[in-house]
Amino acid sequence: MTKFSKPKTEHELETRVHDVAGQKLSDLAKKIHWPVPENLKHDKGWIGQLLEVHLGASAGNLSEPDFQNIGVELKTIPLTAKHQAKETTYVCTVPLLNHIGLSWEDSCVFSKLSRVLWLPIEANPELSIGERRVGRGFLWSPSESEMENLRNDWEEFMELISLGQVETITAHLGECLQIRPKAANASAITAGIGQNGMRKQTLPRGFYLRTSFTNQILESQFNS
Repeated sequence: MTKFSKPKTEHELETRVHDVAGQKLSDLAKKIHWPVPENLKHDKGWIGQLLEVHLGASAGNLSEPDFQNIGVELKTIPLTAKHQAKETTYVCTVPLLNHIGLSWEDSCVFSKLSRVLWLPIEANPELSIGERRVGRGFLWSPSESEMENLRNDWEEFMELISLGQVETITAHLGECLQIRPKAANASAITAGIGQNGMRKQTLPRGFYLRTSFTNQILESQFNS
């Protein structure tokens, strides 16, 4: 498989983003000798991983931005025919233990969302995975108000978790962020804190960006 070096600057990253824009996923896969899945049911992360390779991302599954040396996180956005986000955007796992004293500025959510490379991807179900094209990517940082809203959501969630109320958190909570179970199946469990302060078994959780939030980002970018 072709190995792409890590981009040393945002400008270098933007050049690579320009190079992949408009290309079919099958063509990108062919360049690195990857098979193209028939669907994403069992390969949900395939598109993101494909773009990570081509753009030189280095973090893998670490809780750091994908482009570690320049502090940029990669987020692909599957778009509908109306250029709307098709689904919520996964950010990172939720710390259910060892979160006492954790501040917003030290959180994984803050680290991942401080500087983001958004990369739109066609998600028309009438197109095969390989026929879908990469859109025009762009770099983004939250505005002051967006950062404040993200922080408020995160602090509200973490307070509930620290009080042992993780089971009360539903996808309806949060203005920009939401927390949902993130597991391959119901048998995948992890440790959390119960209301009595003792450890309990629960489903792993993930932080996600609401589609309404990502659509605001897209609208601001492409209508400016």
